[in-house]
Amino acid sequence: MSHTIVNPDGLHDPSPFGYSHTASVPAGTELVFVSGQYGSGPDGMVVSNDFNEQVQQAFSNLGTALAAHGLDLTDVVQLRTYVVNPDFDKLKAIGQAVASGGAEKPPTQTVIGVAGLAMPDILFEVEAVATRS
Repeated sequence: MSHTIVNPDGLHDPSPFGYSHTASVPAGTELVFVSGQYGSGPDGMVVSNDFNEQVQQAFSNLGTALAAHGLDLTDVVQLRTYVVNPDFDKLKAIGQAVASGGAEKPPTQTVIGVAGLAMPDILFEVEAVATRS
């Protein structure tokens, strides 16, 4: 692994919520930036109006984008997630999607609540920064 995840003593354990507090990347490590992925099929259209299904598809799309660089979710150091009208059920769905990625410790993550995204049917979007040693 080309990065280190740390959840410092004195801060709550964020891992049940699908994120960690800090990540460090050593000098000379290649960074891969993945633009916002949403719950779309190959035609770019949203696959479902269900939030959970959009989250699963968005993470599947993220996996495809990472695989194009020989990476997977365990290589991700930072996620930014955008949620239309966030609530605890939606946050739980995101945490479950991150946990299913197989990382021993989840990446850092910021969840941003928004009124809308690029198209009216999009309810969730995720972008990532990954590392390769």
